[in-house]
Amino acid sequence: MIGLLLMTHAPLGSAFIEAVTHVFRGRPPRLEAIDVIADQNVDEVNRLAREAVVRLDDGSGVLVMTDMMGGTPSNCCGQLGDPSQVAVIAGISLPMLLRAITYRQDQLDVVVEMALAGAQNGAMRLENRIRIAPV
Repeated sequence: MIGLLLMTHAPLGSAFIEAVTHVFRGRPPRLEAIDVIADQNVDEVNRLAREAVVRLDDGSGVLVMTDMMGGTPSNCCGQLGDPSQVAVIAGISLPMLLRAITYRQDQLDVVVEMALAGAQNGAMRLENRIRIAPV
């Protein structure tokens, strides 16, 4: 099973895990978050990330999802392991994460594609879709 690591600005990763736990009515296994705080030592963040990848990888690989490209969390994802075993996606969203969890029994490259599809399909304009009944 593909391990999932959320590398985000605090407290976003933990909040995503809480949301996922609500949706699935329990915390999925092999899912962790590293919530990077302001001015946290980058060497410490790198160490925590490498340790998490080792814990999460059962041999199937690890998908790391980060909140935005160019921030400290994503910048600390560059040296987490063999690119064939560790994939990184920036721009995490709840639809992306739910899709990754749903398909993570598959190969890493498939999970990456399904997560990206979840993010793309999960973003839409709702202006004319919601009808509110008059009071």
